[in-house]
This record gives sequence, C-alpha cells and structure tokens, in this order.
Amino acid sequence: MLIKFLDGQTKEYENGINMFEIAKGISNSLAKKSIAAKVNGQFVDMAYILDKDAEVEFIDIDSEDGEEIVRHSTAHLMAQAVLRLFPETKITIGPAIENGFYYDFDPVEQFTEEDLKKIEDEMKNIVKENIKVERFTLSREDAIKYYKETENNKYKVELVEAIPEGETVSFYRQGNFVDLCRGPHAPSTGYLKAFKLRTVAGAYWRGNSKNKMLQRVYGYAFSNDTRLKNHLKLMEEAEKRDHRKLGKELELFFISEYGPGFPFFLPKGMVFRNVLIDLWRKEHEKAGYAQLETPIMLNKELWETSGH
Repeated sequence: MLIKFLDGQTKEYENGINMFEIAKGISNSLAKKSIAAKVNGQFVDMAYILDKDAEVEFIDIDSEDGEEIVRHSTAHLMAQAVLRLFPETKITIGPAIENGFYYDFDPVEQFTEEDLKKIEDEMKNIVKENIKVERFTLSREDAIKYYKETENNKYKVELVEAIPEGETVSFYRQGNFVDLCRGPHAPSTGYLKAFKLRTVAGAYWRGNSKNKMLQRVYGYAFSNDTRLKNHLKLMEEAEKRDHRKLGKELELFFISEYGPGFPFFLPKGMVFRNVLIDLWRKEHEKAGYAQLETPIMLNKELWETSGH
C-alpha cells in the first residue's frame, strides 16, 4: 500500500502495519514525540493498523492537537485513580477543556481538598506504571449490557442509549480501568507526566438542575513540565491581582455571604466608583448619548419574558 505524508513524500508499506511502526521506521524521535496520528484527516491512535492507501500525519505531543489528547487522556487517568481509591464511585464524563480537563463523579462521600492530594499522588503512581492504553469496540446492545450488569453505572447506560441503534461503541482500557470514549488517546499512561489537580466543585448531571448534583474535579494538564510550571506561575500572578483579594486588602469593598456576587462598597471604594461614573457620564455626553434610568425592582413577569 502507498502512504502519503504531510511533506508530500510517498512510501510503500506492507498491509497491516500500525502508526507506531510507520513513525519508528522514519525516525525514533518521531515515534517518541507522536501521541496520535491522522489518517485521511481522521484522528487515530498510534496502534491503528493500516490496510490500504492513505494520507498520514503524525500528531506531535507538544502541538495543539497533541495537548488536547494529553488533556483528555489525563481525565481518564484521574478517573482510574479515583476508582482505585474510592471503588464505589460512579464515573460519568471527563472532557478536555482549555489548559486542562475535568471529570464528573458520583461518589459515596463528597471529595475533600485532602482527597485531591491523594488522587493526584495515585495518578503519579499510574504514570510510573506506564500502563498500555488499548481501544476496543462493542455493539450498542452489548455496551448497554456491560454498563448495566458489569459496571452498574446508570450514567454510562444513559450515554450509550443516546447512541443511534446499529452503531458500534468504542472503549478504552488501561489496566483494569475501562471507559467509554471516541478517542484517540495517549499510547500509555507514561505519556501523561505534567498535570496538577485544581479544585472540586458541584455540577448537575448533563447540566440539568433537575438531575443529581455530581462532584466535578478540575485539573491542569500540559505536554511537558515546563509548560505546566509556566501556567501555574501565571495563575499565581493572576491570583495576586484578583479583584476580590485586592478589594478586601485595599478596603474598597467586601463581599457578603448574603449576596456572593454583589459588592458592598466602602468609603475608599466609593471614591473610585464615583470617579469612574463621572468619566463614564462625560464620555457618553461627548458621544451624543442621552441617559435614562430604569427601576431596580420590577415584577418577575418581566424577567420571565426576557429569559433572565
């Protein structure tokens, strides 16, 4: 079969070769840096086997696509660590997000900040184990049966039932941990070395307030330690400039538990506020705007009509 690469070169291979073998045949460094590949524009794992002519592109772990795969793979890594420590927990979904990932859990007892440290330490243990990550598929019917009978996980059953009938469902296994996922994923847990768990928060299942409140654990993940450390430093600097922190330290305002989103302005804060309001008013007058004012409180029907 003929394989065409991103640089335009074409090379002939025997049928049945996988992405990792192709990359290694080009160079050891390419095989080491590639976390996944694209075949005819579609993302695939490095274990994906080719049996016909194709266009192939390897995904560098440090690229934007590479870090997206790192982040989603790290969400799976965290879910595996959680189940090792808290085996009665029900896992739900765990996508990649900007600079990191999250995973929603239904635990027997609520996670604490101390639990995050335990989970992070267990994640590091799994990375050291360098567990191979393998993809497999089941029919939709078998996938539903698996989650009902083997895992007893109603959340995953609901996700699989939303998949159209007749479709196959893909899973990823790393050791004794299995999760429903389209992929692709890192070839092994050893690729996932730069992460930091951030916080735990509440989140309704599927974003619906009528559903059960789950626990969402957020984390940062990058392709290497340097990027992670640089990001953590940025977050530390941003925290120093947090308006809630500065407002309190400079005696400008305070936030009350009776209204978490509503500041109570103190005398020094009112000086700043009035200066800004005066500037705002003058600039609008210069631009020809006319001012009006509406009531602060109105019948709730207005907000129902507006959708607020």
